Amino acid sequence: MKLNDLFNILHNAVEAEQNGKKISQKEMAGSLGISMRTYQDWRLGNAKPQAARAVIEMLGKLDDEDIIRVVRKINRLGSDR
Repeated sequence: MKLNDLFNILHNAVEAEQNGKKISQKEMAGSLGISMRTYQDWRLGNAKPQAARAVIEMLGKLDDEDIIRVVRKINRLGSDR
């Protein structure tokens, strides 16, 4: 699987989590603290953030409950910025 496929899957998952409400690339980029252009490049595969693949692979080594726990902890830390 290509890294840009992962970003597209995640984007769609976030939309689904919000009852199918469409989220623009600009909104998603803003919530991640990056430019819309950078986010577009990630989704198109024009840029590949090096850390993203490592993060996904590390999460893949965890069981489901641990993934949820880690992601929630990351979200709590991110909301403190």
